[in-house]
Amino acid sequence: MKTKLFGVLAASMLWSSIAQADEVRVAWYGGNWGDAFDVCIAQPFTQASGIKVIPEIGTSTTSLAKLRQQATKPVIDVVFLDGGISELAYAEGLIQPLDLAKLSNSELMLAQGIYRMGDVPFAVSVGYYSLGIAYDTREVKTPPSSWNALWDKAYEGAVVIPAPANSAGIPFLFYLNQVFGGNNENLTPVWDKLKTLDVAAYYDSSGAASNAFQAGEAVIGAHFNVGAWDLADKGLPIAFAVPKEGVWATDARVHQVKNGPNATAAEQFINAAMTKESAACLTEKLYLGPAVKQVELTPEVQKKMPWGVGGSVEQLTLSNWELVNAERASVTDTWNRELGRR
Repeated sequence: MKTKLFGVLAASMLWSSIAQADEVRVAWYGGNWGDAFDVCIAQPFTQASGIKVIPEIGTSTTSLAKLRQQATKPVIDVVFLDGGISELAYAEGLIQPLDLAKLSNSELMLAQGIYRMGDVPFAVSVGYYSLGIAYDTREVKTPPSSWNALWDKAYEGAVVIPAPANSAGIPFLFYLNQVFGGNNENLTPVWDKLKTLDVAAYYDSSGAASNAFQAGEAVIGAHFNVGAWDLADKGLPIAFAVPKEGVWATDARVHQVKNGPNATAAEQFINAAMTKESAACLTEKLYLGPAVKQVELTPEVQKKMPWGVGGSVEQLTLSNWELVNAERASVTDTWNRELGRR
């Protein structure tokens, strides 16, 4: 009788544990990004699984801060992070290594869309975006063909570029340094060049850059293809160009939080983020370059991909995040000293 009672109690406790896994808490970005993640990933996932997705809205840096605060007892199950922040979070032990055997859709991914530290996978890409040249077509009649266009005297005082507080700021600086003839050991070329740039603003967020274009404060600048084409879709006279030197790019990645309360639901959500349907939806909503193989793109969407017309992920310049993260503090200090007071 005792044995039977113990079995009933054990089964009850197991069912209670499973029943509690009826939700998954996911940290993702705000604005049109969060809306797209909801429509393209969360809603289909909930419809298929019955598991409710509870969003935690924030930038990569604010989500990283939350993970640090919750390190001993996480509340978040899944987190979206930009490249660079992704590596920092994993290095700090905040991210759970991925078991690809449990993620059947990982077979659909491009090889470079699965991120590893050594041989250990820890993140998967949900799509690439780039920092190219956004411009107001009323003021800039010919699409800019080079990064040197930002230094055109016609646009003095009406240029925007990302600041170090933006996740793109430091890696973009390393990228521009290569464009202007420097190397990773010598950043003098880019410092000298930036000192001559007459800016409207160094922006901390993509939204701030878009606001500058909307307000007419910016005519041209380094902005994300996602943000630029979003403005164009809203009817604003904004376009996006891939200069001849190329573009710096990164991606949005999804991770399982270490010791998150709903591990199985987290794995299921991440698996759902790797379908062709989700990737195709994100190309339509955000113009993210797909990290999933053989996603069909409409001609209109092809024009707005981060690599430009006829390109591919192979044409993107992706960062060496180990280098960028190692130099992030010192480069920020130099930025503040050289440019921060302007």
